[in-house]
Amino acid sequence: MTKAYTGGCACGAIRYEVTAEPIVTSDCQCRQCQKDSGTGHGSYLTFPRQAAIVHGEAGSFDLTGDQGMVKRRAFCQTCGTPVYMLFPDVPDIFVVRAGTLDEPERYQPQMVLWTEAAQDWDRIDPALQTFARMPPAAG
Repeated sequence: MTKAYTGGCACGAIRYEVTAEPIVTSDCQCRQCQKDSGTGHGSYLTFPRQAAIVHGEAGSFDLTGDQGMVKRRAFCQTCGTPVYMLFPDVPDIFVVRAGTLDEPERYQPQMVLWTEAAQDWDRIDPALQTFARMPPAAG
């Protein structure tokens, strides 16, 4: 049985538990992720939505990515921590930010997305598979 992935915001008002292994783990260097994180990239674990339970009431806002996908970014309304993302057009996935994990050491990135927007000062493991933008959809 999979050990649950648990985490939440800085103040504890939002908590999540995911009882599945990630579908994919990735670092994204797009400008949206840079702005959201306040750093050079965002680090994410993508899970099946049905395996996730969220406790607490998150605020959210929608952004449309460069390829037209709407991203619903959920955050704590008390402390402001960005916690997870949902995609209205892909309702069966749940994406958490690696820094919100109770055990962030469990995060192991598999790939780096949007390297064309990378900042020179943001060094990511050169052994990881990279994509200038998004990887091609699995067929």
